[in-house]
Amino acid sequence: MASPRPSAPADLPALSPPIAVLRAAVLVTGMVLFTLACMPVQMLLLKLAPRAARSFPVFYHRSVCKLFGVHVRIIGTPATDEGVLLLANHTSWLDIILLSAITPLSFVAKSEIAGWPVFGTLARLQRTVFVARERRNQTGAVADQIGTRLAAGDCLVLFPEGTSYDGNSVLPFKSALLGAAEARRADGRHVAVQPVSIAYVGCQGMPMGREIRPFYAWFGDMEMVPHLWEALKTGPLDVTVQFHPTATLDQMNRKELAARAQAQVAAGLSLALAGRV
Repeated sequence: MASPRPSAPADLPALSPPIAVLRAAVLVTGMVLFTLACMPVQMLLLKLAPRAARSFPVFYHRSVCKLFGVHVRIIGTPATDEGVLLLANHTSWLDIILLSAITPLSFVAKSEIAGWPVFGTLARLQRTVFVARERRNQTGAVADQIGTRLAAGDCLVLFPEGTSYDGNSVLPFKSALLGAAEARRADGRHVAVQPVSIAYVGCQGMPMGREIRPFYAWFGDMEMVPHLWEALKTGPLDVTVQFHPTATLDQMNRKELAARAQAQVAAGLSLALAGRV
């Protein structure tokens, strides 16, 4: 059974039902039309201009953020070195849009997403690396696959919690796939690993408390399409994305790296939710 949607809290300025439904319908229609126009462009770029194919998704996702009324505050600077593995906490399907709107990157995602209608196609167009995380005997091969992309100079996002969560805290980071960070750049150094905190901090211009965050946090057994619809009905939101200092496996082993990254991401999330950054 899918997780029930919470009722709108009293302190959230609720849109009238007709206006909320109209808003969501307009946004969905706009996103569908814009996506259908952009997909053939990205397909051509992947074949004819691979470098442009890395940056075009930034334009697409920034446009979607503007359409949805998502205001992103960026703290710190994304690493621009050749070959970077971003380790981020995972709260919602919105995380994909937010990170993709900031810098050219691709994602590491569970293999079943490849078969999702529309979303699977969009993931492939962004050169997502699909992994079967439940098959532990393939961890080494998957890490090698990710490492090959990193060594080629790509920026990849890994959600090391292994699942999405409620946006109020961070689950333990799994270190298994961090073996990919053993990949080396052209200069012989290990690729950089950069922790990233994503915090959903405001809704309709007001601070977002724990009771409001489930309208945007997609986790557990929530169904994606109904969740997307309700989020668009609820209204615009504010998000803080913080890029922390980088580290490499030249400095520590992968378990130490995972623990360090988790601590940085958790601290960044806590400070952002408290309005202290």
